[in-house]
This record gives sequence, structure tokens and C-alpha cells, in this order.
Amino acid sequence: MNSNQPGSSRQLTLGGVPLTVDDRGTGRAILLLHGGAGPVSVARLADLLATTHGARVLTPTHPGFLGAPRPAELTTTRQLAQLYAALLDELALDDVTVVGSSIGGWIAAELGLLGSARVARVVLINACGIAVDGHPVADVFTLSLDELMQRSYHNPAAFRIDPSTMSDAQRAGMAANRAALACYGRPPEMADPTLRGRLADLARPTLVLWGEADRVVDATYGRAFADAIPGARFELLPQAGHLPQLETPDRVLREVWAFADAR
Repeated sequence: MNSNQPGSSRQLTLGGVPLTVDDRGTGRAILLLHGGAGPVSVARLADLLATTHGARVLTPTHPGFLGAPRPAELTTTRQLAQLYAALLDELALDDVTVVGSSIGGWIAAELGLLGSARVARVVLINACGIAVDGHPVADVFTLSLDELMQRSYHNPAAFRIDPSTMSDAQRAGMAANRAALACYGRPPEMADPTLRGRLADLARPTLVLWGEADRVVDATYGRAFADAIPGARFELLPQAGHLPQLETPDRVLREVWAFADAR
């Protein structure tokens, strides 16, 4: 392993897989897993957890995202969960709260199902990965950028992106994210048909947070996700969509920290 000190970007190799991990803070350990929008979509939450509560927050960039190397054989969320279980072992972290957004929530659920003693609790934020009759995950690969923004936010105007203002590097990063999401996400369903049944074996305290205005994965889908996990608590977040950590960061921060810090 090659790494820097906490508070920096770590470069690791785990089982032959190169991995970049942003590592900030020194306190209670939180593994924060991003969704299809890439690590920028959870960066503010990571900063808030580290600066406000002194947590040690590890934010890996999933292989393939932002053009990061991805071995050809690494193609599933379950493999990513195994990679992150190895990361926790490598860093010898215990009592870890795993937080995942969107497809990161799918990975977090798979990590919880691995039964690692290092994982203490799981937080799912507008996760995908299960099949719910009548409430499919939106096929994001058929949507224009503007349509995706409309479905993703309670207030799309505040987050709308003008493609004409993007740099070549930004365009390349978005293209890489899209390709990686297609690799791991099993489009168009964005689901593993076995996951909902397997969630009955998720034996870790679990909090499911859901933006009420999400039209990528709706609130009925979110409740079904929570109902599949024994003892899971479901919290609906008003004035937020698919990425509540961006629209209502203070509320998400309070919910995540209260859950992570509970005894």
C-alpha cells in the first residue's frame, strides 16, 4: 500500500485494484460512498462531518469514475463492497458507519450484507439496487441532462448545469462517470433482482434517508427499501430530491451524525 497521512488523498492498491480515497478528519470513522454524480456529490457532507463533528471521513472514488483505473473484471456493486471491506481491513478501522448515496447506497447495503465486524451501522440515502413493482428506477441513460436535473432536485433551478460552460475536463469526467455507472448499475433496471430478498440478512442498524421530491427513485421505493431491512428506520426529507445532502445538507448532517454517534 502507498498512502499519505490522514487529511489527504490516499493512493492504495487492494487486491490489485488501484484506489483513490479522500481521507479527512481523525475521529469516529465514516465510509462515505458516492453515487453516479461522482465524489463531488458527497464532498460537502464529508467536509461537514469532519469539520463540525471531528469525524474521520473516507470517501473513495469508485474505480472507473472520473477516469480512475478500473480492472476489466470489476463490474458489480458486490465486488465494490468487497473492495471497501478490504479497505477497512487495510486501515484497521472499527465501529465504522457506512453511508451511501444512490448507487453508493446499493454498495453500502452490499457491504452491510458481507457481515464485516468492522461495519457497525449503515445509512442509505436515496439508494437504488432493488426491484419494486410499479416503481422502477428512472432510466437515467435515456434522459437529457436537463431532464435528469428536473427529476433529481426539489429545486432544479438552483443546480442546473449549462453544458456550454463546461470545460473539456469536466465533460470527460461526466462521460467517465456515465460509463462507470453503466458498468456497475445493470441498466436499465439499475437493480439486482436478488437484493431485496437478501436484505433480510442485513444485521446492522440501518437508517434510510429519502428526499421527498426524488423522481429518480421515489419515496414509495424508499419505503420498500427500508421495509426489506429488519429494524431499519425510514426518514422522509422535505424540500429535497435524489441528492438531499446537496439540497438540505444541515438536515442530512444532523440525521447521519445522530445515527453514527448513537450508543
